[in-house]
Amino acid sequence: MDPLEKARRVISLEIEELGRLLDRIDGSFVTAVEMLKATVGKGAKILIVGVGKSGNIGSKLAATLNSTGAPATVLNCQDAIHGDLGLVNAGDSVIALSYSGETAELLTLLPHLKRRQIHLIAITGKPGSTLGRAADCILDIHVNREACPLNLAPTASTTNTLVIGDALAMVLLEARGFTKEHFAELHPGGSLGRALLMRAGDIMRTGDRFVTVTPDLPVREVISKMTAARAGAVIVVETSGVLSGIFTQGDFARAFQSGEPDIGSRPVGDHMTRNPVTIREDKLVGEVLRLLEENHIDDLVVLDENRVPLGMIDTQDLTRLQIV
Repeated sequence: MDPLEKARRVISLEIEELGRLLDRIDGSFVTAVEMLKATVGKGAKILIVGVGKSGNIGSKLAATLNSTGAPATVLNCQDAIHGDLGLVNAGDSVIALSYSGETAELLTLLPHLKRRQIHLIAITGKPGSTLGRAADCILDIHVNREACPLNLAPTASTTNTLVIGDALAMVLLEARGFTKEHFAELHPGGSLGRALLMRAGDIMRTGDRFVTVTPDLPVREVISKMTAARAGAVIVVETSGVLSGIFTQGDFARAFQSGEPDIGSRPVGDHMTRNPVTIREDKLVGEVLRLLEENHIDDLVVLDENRVPLGMIDTQDLTRLQIV
């Protein structure tokens, strides 16, 4: 069997075991989600306990829960019995990961956890194990065989553990009404956070970089103002200040290429784009990105409630602002 065929065999075996896991999802999963929701709802926390490969998967689960607003921490079994049990409070939920359900370090910790009136969720491949019998809720991640050719190295079983953990976190997220805005608040440093938290008014060009002209101004003067502002467009407004249109470098190029005589002396109102795409200043940057992409434009006019232009969003600014 060549390396590619061996790789496909591993992946296929893990997919098969995930299919069996899918068939086993039942009311126990619902109970686990309800326990976790109640824990988070009353301000308590979720503790993840595991040893070895299970512990590694547990660290990922804790990170996922934290990133979706469910306070979670990894509790090391050895550290716990040497003082870290102080982390555990009545009302907390503990998710214990052990395929065999007989991991010595975990079983040593188990009675100390139970005495602290916690809710215990076991993720195990052996529901009848010591861990399974002690748990308030069991999520069975049993596999018929590992993807390891020796059927020894945890592979399919750790994949099942990872996936059931992701399922718990994502269903809990929805059960708690967690939104994109909540997610962004927990990830303010990334481009996603900026796109979800910032608003059009936060990123629009204003002042000397934002040019408005009236429809009667000659194109030659408009191009001069556009160049001075290092902008790709100017906003055309009526004498009342209300939006009339937009004139872009593309509008100028199209008019020039059409061979129109003396375009520089013509009023900009003759060549502007009427009814340009606009957005209100209070709209989230995610909406800005959607409008720019859907309309295949580089400039977006920001208006107030009276259709008076307040600024302009230029796509060349988005990279500098780390929005995209």
